[in-house]
Amino acid sequence: MASRRLITQLIRTAPRLAFPQPAAFSPVSARIRRTPFSTTSHRREDIPSASAAASPTPPGYLNDTERRIFDILARDLKPTELEVQDISGGCGSMFALNIVSEQFTGLPVIKQHRLVNQVLGEEIKKWHGVQLRTSAPKAP
Repeated sequence: MASRRLITQLIRTAPRLAFPQPAAFSPVSARIRRTPFSTTSHRREDIPSASAAASPTPPGYLNDTERRIFDILARDLKPTELEVQDISGGCGSMFALNIVSEQFTGLPVIKQHRLVNQVLGEEIKKWHGVQLRTSAPKAP
């Protein structure tokens, strides 16, 4: 009988020994971003009207590659909001782009993304990947 109790006790405690509870683990970030992706250089709410808006001005924290991408997108898409961030850790192989432009009005997301790919042309072919968020401005 004692051996049966011992086996039962081992079975009950074995899962806890083999697989620690999730609370025992704390999340660890493998990468630290220089600036948060949510930081925007220019928001639609900050301007009187979208039609009167000038192109967004590039924020001072952009590196040379981010600045080149920012300038290309600002020139060709005339966005009301534009965010560019190197999320590859600084090597320039992956970027996060958030673009709000009148040119996206009425287009499905896939066509918006194709338009961005077309605008970036040869530049995007050098990258490993891209996170793309595109949308048309919200109606007031």
